[in-house]
Amino acid sequence: MARVSDPRQFILDNTRLQPVSHTPEISLWLADEITPIWRLTEEELGEMGVPPPFWAFAWAGGQALARWLLDNPSECQGKRVIDLATGSGLVAVAAMKTGAQSVLAADIDPFCEAAVAVNAQANGVQIDFTDANLLDTDPPVADLICAGDVFYDKPMAEAVLAWLLKARARGTRVLVGDPGRNHFPKSGLTFLAEYTVPTTRELEDQEVKRSRVWSLDQAGLYAR
Repeated sequence: MARVSDPRQFILDNTRLQPVSHTPEISLWLADEITPIWRLTEEELGEMGVPPPFWAFAWAGGQALARWLLDNPSECQGKRVIDLATGSGLVAVAAMKTGAQSVLAADIDPFCEAAVAVNAQANGVQIDFTDANLLDTDPPVADLICAGDVFYDKPMAEAVLAWLLKARARGTRVLVGDPGRNHFPKSGLTFLAEYTVPTTRELEDQEVKRSRVWSLDQAGLYAR
């Protein structure tokens, strides 16, 4: 995918800083509608058919996971955290706000590094970023890996789950936020909480999504 000449300015010009509906303690640079920002993204990249600008919205699964971290700060306090497929950086921001030692936000979208940077600045936290596809390597050493809204298509879901299971087998705690996507695993997770997350019909199939937070069980307990 093509690189963007000034992704930070693009974000500031085409989104606005606003509180996140289910985590109002956090404000992010977000778009109000998906179609205009998607078209602008294609124009900026000079490509058609690019993936949706996930970084421009606070998705329901990520909001639920961020809410869990804010309400349960012991999950992150003093810990090394990885936020996989970070998007806007919402979960990464929540982890830092609750006392994480460090957070590595990971995403391959060419806008995400700038999105995470402006959102970290807006919330007074510091977040490390990598655009490497972590799924291509063994999971880095970490105390906690967070994955919000990552089971939206089958290839992505299978690759993410295999990678998360490797991390869990090495002793890393894994937390997942999901609003009932079609490819969410049917077993191998422990339910932690459910939230009613406001959203829009433009992004989802309804204006409110029931989103749940789970912890991934040890690899040996997982059965497909």
